[in-house]
Amino acid sequence: MRPLVVVGDTLLDRDLVGRVERLCPDAPVPVLDDPTDLARPGGAGLAALLAARDGREVVLVTALVRDAAGEELRTLLDEAGVQLLDLGAEGSTVEKVRVRSGGRSLLRLDRGAAHLTGDLDGELPPGETLVSDYGRGVTSLPRLRAALAGRRIVWDPHPRGACPTTGCVLITPNAAEAGAGSLAEAAQRAAELRSEWGAGAVAVTLGARGALLVQGDGTPSVYPAPAVPCADPCGAGDRFAATAAGLLADGALVSEAVSGAVAAAAAFVAEGGAAALDAPTTHDGVDVVAHTRATRGTVVATGGCFDLLHAGHVAVLEQARALGDCLVVLLNSDDSVRRLKGPSRPLQAAADRARVLLALGCVDDVVVFDEDTPVRALQELRPDVWAKGGDYAGAVLAEAEVLQRWGGQAVALPYLEGRSTSLLIREASRA
Repeated sequence: MRPLVVVGDTLLDRDLVGRVERLCPDAPVPVLDDPTDLARPGGAGLAALLAARDGREVVLVTALVRDAAGEELRTLLDEAGVQLLDLGAEGSTVEKVRVRSGGRSLLRLDRGAAHLTGDLDGELPPGETLVSDYGRGVTSLPRLRAALAGRRIVWDPHPRGACPTTGCVLITPNAAEAGAGSLAEAAQRAAELRSEWGAGAVAVTLGARGALLVQGDGTPSVYPAPAVPCADPCGAGDRFAATAAGLLADGALVSEAVSGAVAAAAAFVAEGGAAALDAPTTHDGVDVVAHTRATRGTVVATGGCFDLLHAGHVAVLEQARALGDCLVVLLNSDDSVRRLKGPSRPLQAAADRARVLLALGCVDDVVVFDEDTPVRALQELRPDVWAKGGDYAGAVLAEAEVLQRWGGQAVALPYLEGRSTSLLIREASRA
């Protein structure tokens, strides 16, 4: 991967995440109990963090204040592997604080006022450039703008920010920033902005509808987004811009970069958006559960062999995930499957079965267990809900007793009739 230089205003985004179970006695407002403070870089800092998480070498050119929040930002960026070129600012770091419960924002508080004190001294580092403008003044600095001239730039604009420099490879306003409501208006505004800004291409991002690209004088191209659940779109624009800039840096065509950016932004919001960035990237189950509990979420677990994944499996997994805030699948090991199903099974090794499960948007993690039952794995994970697919109406689930030890609940989920791995194997053998 080629390096990326990110230029723009960096903020501190902070989520106060707790649980709401009652209203305040002296006013009709919710009471947030036991909030957890989760901080991350915002603005251009978020775009830089996302690019660094892609495995890319990233230099962030921005202006930070030397206060407690600014030092917190420096630490977060350093931990993410982002190199910092600090132009300097005074005042107080701008913070955007969201008060959240149950995956939704109840309130946002904005505080801080930073004043730029410096400008670029020398040249920008080499690399493809992403300008992430949040309207706080960095992109208006004279020497910095002069240094941007002639570079290959993806510019993510802001209504209160500076106009993009002439000759950008791609400019990525969202529909509101472009002043477009309908698809026809987006096409018209993209063409107008491309001419006004002297850009090679303009991609208007359309949220859940994807993006519309205008380049040259031909018909606009639309790149629809896949349908995904979206509880929190925060950060989707930064994910789009960082992906597009990275793909262009690696030699992609503009159309390929926009298509890839749409897919990446959809996956980003499906995984929980910026609020999920604190979640661990390793897949050992325990970390996912710990993160969910830290944010007052509900942990759901289900289990099985999942040998030859089929529509019945997917239906149960989607229903199980809808019961909480994360879904951990307890997966029988190869030896466990052989003991349960016979020497001819499994058809796929545990590593392959786990990889297929993790590719589903509804599965947050997979834990492989070697016993005949998932009781020991359940005791380690201690989920709030154990969901089992099948016809258990009126019956007692075998795992219900162990769930009761920590106040968990075992539930049965409806199963699609006529779908089973055994049936698939028989049908394949007759083919």
